[in-house]
Amino acid sequence: MIRSAIKSLFFVLRIALAWLAVVLLAAAIWDQIPLLGRWEGPIVVASLLTMALVVAGALSHLNRVHLIAGRVDRAALSNRQRRQIEIPLEAGEAFDLLDAAIRELPRIEQVESARDSLQVRAKVGRPAEQSERPLGRWNPLSWFGTPRNQLLATILPGDDSGSVTLICEPEAPAWSDWFLVDDGSNFENAEAISRAVSRRVSTLRRTEKAAVEQTVTEKELTVAKLSLLHAQVEPHFLYNTLASAQLLAGSDPPRAEAMLGHLIQYLRHSLPRTGDELSTLGIELERAIAYLEILKIRMGTRLSVQVDIPETLRATPLPPMMLQTLVENAIKHGLEPRTAGGTVWIRARRNDDEVAITVADDGDGFNTSTSGTGIGLKNVRERLRLRYDGRAALAVVANFPAGVAATITVPVDDSTGVRHG
Repeated sequence: MIRSAIKSLFFVLRIALAWLAVVLLAAAIWDQIPLLGRWEGPIVVASLLTMALVVAGALSHLNRVHLIAGRVDRAALSNRQRRQIEIPLEAGEAFDLLDAAIRELPRIEQVESARDSLQVRAKVGRPAEQSERPLGRWNPLSWFGTPRNQLLATILPGDDSGSVTLICEPEAPAWSDWFLVDDGSNFENAEAISRAVSRRVSTLRRTEKAAVEQTVTEKELTVAKLSLLHAQVEPHFLYNTLASAQLLAGSDPPRAEAMLGHLIQYLRHSLPRTGDELSTLGIELERAIAYLEILKIRMGTRLSVQVDIPETLRATPLPPMMLQTLVENAIKHGLEPRTAGGTVWIRARRNDDEVAITVADDGDGFNTSTSGTGIGLKNVRERLRLRYDGRAALAVVANFPAGVAATITVPVDDSTGVRHG
């Protein structure tokens, strides 16, 4: 409290002494004027009135600064304010955010934005109660400069961030600070821009957080749908396989034993994984082959399988059950409805930083019930979108001369061990 009072006293004395020097100079000049110099009354009255108005203006500045800043110190009392604001955004985004915050400042004028140099300049009018002082232009505190402030904001780019240097000052030369006060208007402008930037950054972060939460929710929903789909499909597959094995046990025990062996292999690769852990193309291929071997025992010569996947691509990371979904679709919608059956092809190729995995058949192809938009394919597309953020895709097209070809394209990184084949 005592320190604040001392600072206030020194501030008033500084302004008063500066004006006292001006008053003494004016009195000396007046004294040298012929005839008028003998009349000391006018200059004494003018000097006393000037000093009274100066002290009153300085005290008014102190009160207003204390009101808006909650403290009285050198930094708060200064006519020229500097702020360093860190914006956790890329420089271009930080510039857009800062420019928008400045343009919302009350009484803003003549905004000049230079995006290439990352600078914003502007003029800011002062409130009417500050620019229109008592006695108007006869008030000594209004003799210099204009009733406006100016600001300069410069962004220094960093690593995914921008550091803003904000300067708010009167539209007057620096020497005028010895004689004039800004009634805390530049402190107010600097604080207002800092608050606006903080509010916009907070709003942006809340929006990003909401988007992440929405994505997580969608991902959890997709996984739940996938689990439900497996819960619905696998019991039927298991029932049919076990029923077929039971029938073969009496008539053809070796085939029954082979079918049960493939079923064990299929179930081993179908054990639940933790969270959304990635599998590999090799593991998913083993599951799909076990599934197809079971169907070959049931369908006999009606089903043929051809696999063309290089060893170098079998370590490719792949979400579980995706390849299986494509194979099941080829059987269910392509080959099973045909009396003559057909062939399922499974192949994979690498192209630069992508691996394309294709499951094709020569079955019935597209019709009114199978147009590539079934629940299984929708599930695959949604999981690819959530897992790879748009960098993976599923394409379903007509195969030539008959059937359907479904291709999953996923990005790969050489750090995973996948090599060019």
